[in-house]
Amino acid sequence: MITQLDHTRPDLGQTDFVAARKAMIDSQLRTSGVNEGFVLERMGAVPREDFVPPTARATAYMDRAIRLADGGFLAAPVFHGAMLAEAQPTAADRVLVIDAGSGYLPELIRPLVAALDVVTPEQGADGQAQGGYSLILIDGAVEHVPESLGDLLDGDGRLVTGLVERGVTRLATGRRAGATLGLVALAEMGIPRLGAFDKPAGWTF
Repeated sequence: MITQLDHTRPDLGQTDFVAARKAMIDSQLRTSGVNEGFVLERMGAVPREDFVPPTARATAYMDRAIRLADGGFLAAPVFHGAMLAEAQPTAADRVLVIDAGSGYLPELIRPLVAALDVVTPEQGADGQAQGGYSLILIDGAVEHVPESLGDLLDGDGRLVTGLVERGVTRLATGRRAGATLGLVALAEMGIPRLGAFDKPAGWTF
């Protein structure tokens, strides 16, 4: 089942949070090479503090992932900024987001694209969506992209994700070419791992 996420936004310490968002852009995104105007605009407009537990609001803009009460996470700002910059979403895109539990990434991208669906990591790993997407975003680091998920991409559709290899996490991008989805690892950065996308354990003797 595809779900759409909703959040309430209590007006608590808004002035401080506005300053925190500006500091995030200046000291985390720009210094990491994320300078695309549409990325900075969206990340400056969407309040991260509304996507974490109340006890974590004061640290919503730190440069590390935040664990959520249900076991999910909100990844560090640099990951989301670099992901959007690499994805280059357009007004014609039909997008699938595999959300790590916060709802933040879907909110960032929603006004930039034609259509947006959101699924859980478990649903994404099982390919539980209808397909026909031009862009898939995976909000976390995966060991592999299941064939069933790649099959949801149209034509030369593209995918942006975190990738974990030998314990190192990197941003990665892929593009559909015929029946094949190839992944290219890019910048190394801290990205929480999505266990639903772990490779099946093999037999050992």
